[in-house]
Amino acid sequence: MKLQTITCSTRPGRVGPSISRWFNALANQEGGFESELVDLADFNLPVYDEPSHPRLQKFEHQHTKAWSESVDNADAYVFVIPEYNFCPPPSFINALNYVYNEWTYKPCGFVSYGGVSGGLRSAQLAKQLVTAVKMMPMVEGVMIQMPWESLGNNREFIASDHHTSSANTMLVELARWAKALKALR
Repeated sequence: MKLQTITCSTRPGRVGPSISRWFNALANQEGGFESELVDLADFNLPVYDEPSHPRLQKFEHQHTKAWSESVDNADAYVFVIPEYNFCPPPSFINALNYVYNEWTYKPCGFVSYGGVSGGLRSAQLAKQLVTAVKMMPMVEGVMIQMPWESLGNNREFIASDHHTSSANTMLVELARWAKALKALR
């Protein structure tokens, strides 16, 4: 099964890619998935600009076609998501809205990060949003408080034991749901 670890922040100086690299390596090590890194910044998605509804899949723009193909290639997703003003970043919401069928009947998990809340408020709102495209959000998740305090010399994220334990628990559940939902797709 294929898993995409998606970096959701697109802002300069972001810590998301470091966290995504850590999680992606862990996911590949676990063996339940073949995981790949996906960075929303690489797609340069403007605010939704397709004339047709995403369900119709009549995409006119190359950035939408590339995003659709990327999303369609996975059986499950983990969104590495910061918290901006108690919410998911606009880049996540926009990317979610760009396609519809490609997300349907697939599970997703969240690795959230931020200040003292560890991005929990962002993840909770994001869970509500993904259900609108018929995704199944995992109850389990990874919460990273003050991630900038866990960066090594090369800005690599250094996980604590509780991060790794939470990630492993979420990956087990994600694999179960991905197998079960495959029949619906």
